[in-house]
Amino acid sequence: MSDISTAEPAPPATVDYTLWHLVRYMLGLGTWGFGGPVALVGYMYRDLVEKRRWVTEGDYREGLTLAQLMPGPLAAQLAIYLGFVRYRLAGATLVGLAFVLPSFFMVVAIGAIYVAYGGIGWMQAVFYGVGAAVIGIIAMSACKLTTKNLGKDKLLWAIFLVNATTTAILQAEVVWLVLGAGLLVWLLRAPPKGMSKGRLNGLAAPVAGFLAFTGVDVDRLVQIGGYFAYAGAFVFGSGLAIVPFLYGGVVKQYGWLTDQQFVDAVAVAMITPGPVVITTGFIGFLVAGFWGAVVAAAGTFLPCYLFTVIPAPYFKKHGKRAGLLAFVSGATAAAIGSIAGSVIVIGQRSITDWLTAALAIGTTALLWKFKKLTEPVIVVAAALIGWVAFPLLHHA
Repeated sequence: MSDISTAEPAPPATVDYTLWHLVRYMLGLGTWGFGGPVALVGYMYRDLVEKRRWVTEGDYREGLTLAQLMPGPLAAQLAIYLGFVRYRLAGATLVGLAFVLPSFFMVVAIGAIYVAYGGIGWMQAVFYGVGAAVIGIIAMSACKLTTKNLGKDKLLWAIFLVNATTTAILQAEVVWLVLGAGLLVWLLRAPPKGMSKGRLNGLAAPVAGFLAFTGVDVDRLVQIGGYFAYAGAFVFGSGLAIVPFLYGGVVKQYGWLTDQQFVDAVAVAMITPGPVVITTGFIGFLVAGFWGAVVAAAGTFLPCYLFTVIPAPYFKKHGKRAGLLAFVSGATAAAIGSIAGSVIVIGQRSITDWLTAALAIGTTALLWKFKKLTEPVIVVAAALIGWVAFPLLHHA
């Protein structure tokens, strides 16, 4: 997950606020907050620390650090922590729901339209352009994360390259490589007391019911809930880190979606506000309708909620331990490698002709050149290009 730095510390929080003030703010951010996790946590700093002065600099930084240390979506975890600071479990729960629900209902609505009209030409044309642009967006995300997190660290670069290559070859993220990378960096750079580096060779990584509704396949819902909870519990990195992990499960392992449907799901995440991982709601809708969306989204976000509220009371005391920070740096490097590898995997399905290749390359170049250009603008432009060009290039 990316480091967020600020130029100057904000003044201490002096303005009182109620839980409902914070809930209303998070509802707005979840509705209008575009730009991905780094932008969202930046908005929270600007609005809650600098402008409104509801949150102290110290509480914000502690929440951000905890969100970076734990697996799951960065912005959602920070929002949950900020709700927990003053209002404990009630605050964490209501603030988390307020942040996630607007984008959830958006992706469910888009999913309903997609299912109803997915076979119509205009829908195919739109996603023809958007799918190619998504490849460029993911590529630039991997590049930014690499620059911010790896620096000149040779060990982290080696982990990045190994996981990128493995993801590209196997066409799926290997979660144990991510956890193993975290353990490797921890044992090499901050080993437990009494353990010398010469004794590390023999170590191995540890292995870490629903009500029935009419017309709902309960067995399928249980399967969906289990898989997405597993994904939410073990994926480190930015919001896009979940993309290669989900591809390996929903496309390769279970066959719930086709390659094109999966690329479309990633595109939906790009054009909606809020956390990127809300794409799991769209995927769940395609697999099992509305309740599939509910179960998939709940499964994804429940681990990050628990990983925030359970350690929060103890984090001030233990959160800066060298071993924990070393583990996270290794796991994050591996997760970024998976994102880079997924560019190759997904690109093989989305880049089908000269125009899609041009859109992917052009997206990367534009995001590289114009730092303030936002992903939703790119996606809308690509959708318009696809809408016009697809009928001309693929007419009967």
